[in-house]
Amino acid sequence: MLDGKALGIITSGGDCGGLNAVIKGASGMAMAYGIESYVIPNGYAGLYNLYEREIIIKLDIERIERISSLTAGSQAGNTRVKISKIEDDEKYSKIIAGLKKFNIGALVISGGDDTGSVVVDLNKNDIPCIHVPKTMDLDLHSYSVGGDSTVNRIAQYINELKTTGNSHNRVMIIEVFGRYAGHTAFRGGVAADADCILIPEIPVDFDIVYRHMKETFMRRVSSSEYKSGTYVIVVAEGMTDISGSSITDDSVGIDSFGHKKLSGVGKYVREKLTERVKIDTEIIDFMKDQGLFVKKMNEVPQIRETVLGYLVRSGSTSALDANFGKDAGAGAVVLLVNGISGVTITGVTNGKVEYIPTEAAIKQRKVSPEMVAFYEKMGVCFGREVSACFPECINVGEATWCYL
Repeated sequence: MLDGKALGIITSGGDCGGLNAVIKGASGMAMAYGIESYVIPNGYAGLYNLYEREIIIKLDIERIERISSLTAGSQAGNTRVKISKIEDDEKYSKIIAGLKKFNIGALVISGGDDTGSVVVDLNKNDIPCIHVPKTMDLDLHSYSVGGDSTVNRIAQYINELKTTGNSHNRVMIIEVFGRYAGHTAFRGGVAADADCILIPEIPVDFDIVYRHMKETFMRRVSSSEYKSGTYVIVVAEGMTDISGSSITDDSVGIDSFGHKKLSGVGKYVREKLTERVKIDTEIIDFMKDQGLFVKKMNEVPQIRETVLGYLVRSGSTSALDANFGKDAGAGAVVLLVNGISGVTITGVTNGKVEYIPTEAAIKQRKVSPEMVAFYEKMGVCFGREVSACFPECINVGEATWCYL
């Protein structure tokens, strides 16, 4: 499929750490095989409009060397476009014509579940491609480019916000991306010693959250010689309440893949806890006992929310994501050279390129309930009564490496 033809490289969906490493890995391996490679700019929008372009960027050695694997975002650019929903009966023939125009025989496409669904679609329409898993949500069935970079940045910001919380005796709520899976909130919160982690997998009972918050906050302040303390909550944007409903701003629309854009969960958590703390006479008496109470000014602990938003997907790439991105980008080219397409690369182990069907890779993976219970046992609140947890001990015989 690449015999005498060039390779096209696309990054699609949201930006994150590791995408430039994918581009560098794919273009570097293509060069090793004597294959020309091109960046198809701006994701699937660029692919659809490829035939209209006069030139696209060829990745020669000088351009490849200028790409930094440790810089987040994508040199190629990203868009959120679903090819099958484009209102054009000739869309697939236009894409094929665009690829022929630049002698491109196959594509390496890095993106998440939505991107992967388009990879499946393109392959069915005779456009060979390999899917490199990319999502900071970490909800695919393989490790995904961007996950480690995002978890590290979330953990960093949680840790840094504790200084403000301690300075003002505030409860700090940090809202992060994740849609309907809580992996990044869970792992970022665990790493930064968050007190409470609210994720879509566990419907939240705010009475339980408030009780844990109150007990923890009061213990910290009363035991501090400076009468200083904070309580930190990390919440994934797709969090559900005790009814199982997601929380979002109804004024926010849907994206091109039909997903409702999630918004406002940090504010929602703040409001629910503020309602409770304002009428709690026990906490008011506590503030008086600790010498913190000032009528109408400092009667109860303040609760503040921070939305990290695009900060967690921007800036720099972790070394792990740079390595995985290069592995996967280069491995994708090896698959195409060996006549394999329509699959998702899962990594390169001991020089062997591993892959699974894309349809299997993009099925959503949730946070393990057993791992939630495991951390509940260590005192982290997940907005529910603590589940019984009796960890098993298993001799696995031989360890296998996984990225997260």
